[in-house]
Amino acid sequence: MIRCYITERGLGSVESLLRSGGVDWVQVRDKELPARELIDVVRRAMAWGGKILVNTRVDVAIAAGAAGVHLPAGSIAPAEWRAITPSGFLIGVSCHSREEVVDAEREGADYVVFGPVFAPLSKTSDLAPRGLEELGRAAGAVKIPVLALGGITEENARSCVEAGAAGVAGITMFQRDAG
Repeated sequence: MIRCYITERGLGSVESLLRSGGVDWVQVRDKELPARELIDVVRRAMAWGGKILVNTRVDVAIAAGAAGVHLPAGSIAPAEWRAITPSGFLIGVSCHSREEVVDAEREGADYVVFGPVFAPLSKTSDLAPRGLEELGRAAGAVKIPVLALGGITEENARSCVEAGAAGVAGITMFQRDAG
């Protein structure tokens, strides 16, 4: 099961989570930082191991030498970015429906994050929870890994994998694990 920690601001408990094997991937998401500072944060995280992905900023991910980038729904298609990204560079996409998951795979995504599966724990959402059944339909429609997001806890993570997800992504769950 892939475990992807999405940071909010700064790296917080990332080092301990990576060193302990508590997470496999880290999506560095800090919308407030200028590019130069974000590159420094990403490089610091890369020193601790695991796959480090940068939220939205393809330029920063490439400049820092990160494993990849995570794009929001409605972004430029992953296939468009392939011309400027290095070989093996991961490109993920946020998706909220089975159709978006299928489109993301067709457009060249290496993985998707699907949600919210349950009501989010770290923020409010205008999107209704999709549930395990819809997660299973989305994961079953593609060959690429689908990570469940939204309201993920240690207690329900296994049910997401049983429904067909390759793993889980989240914020709160990993903050609790590290705390």
